[in-house]
Amino acid sequence: MAKTSQAAGLHRASLPKLHDLDAALELMYYGWRGMTLEADEYLAKQGLSRPHHRILYVVARRPDIAIGSLIEVLGISKQALNRPLNLLLERKLLTSKRAPEQHRSKLLRLTEAGRRIEQKASDHERKVLREAFDRVGAPGAAAWMAVMGTIADGN
Repeated sequence: MAKTSQAAGLHRASLPKLHDLDAALELMYYGWRGMTLEADEYLAKQGLSRPHHRILYVVARRPDIAIGSLIEVLGISKQALNRPLNLLLERKLLTSKRAPEQHRSKLLRLTEAGRRIEQKASDHERKVLREAFDRVGAPGAAAWMAVMGTIADGN
């Protein structure tokens, strides 16, 4: 994890605390950066970024998802989805076909190339999580899952 702090040029302990929950916020920010650092470097080499990975991640888990449903799952606007989605379609990492029962709706699916990129980027993140969970043990992993689940369900 030292690699991520050095890469940013700022150690998290150097920030002054303005609130008693600042340490938790910093851990969340720096933890996220640490978890996604290698995945983001890999994606950048592919000419992609975090929004592209989020789309690939969701479509990998919900093949034939409608664009409207993807917008809901990601919690973004149609406008925010447009540019990264178009790039993924142009690069043939996703396919789009009309829904048979609703011709105005387009269904998205990963291509084999899209599946490989999503898998590799997510593998980087899973590796970081696995190593952290192994270090803190089952009770620590369960506590983290509980906290993150509570935050995710509250929004």
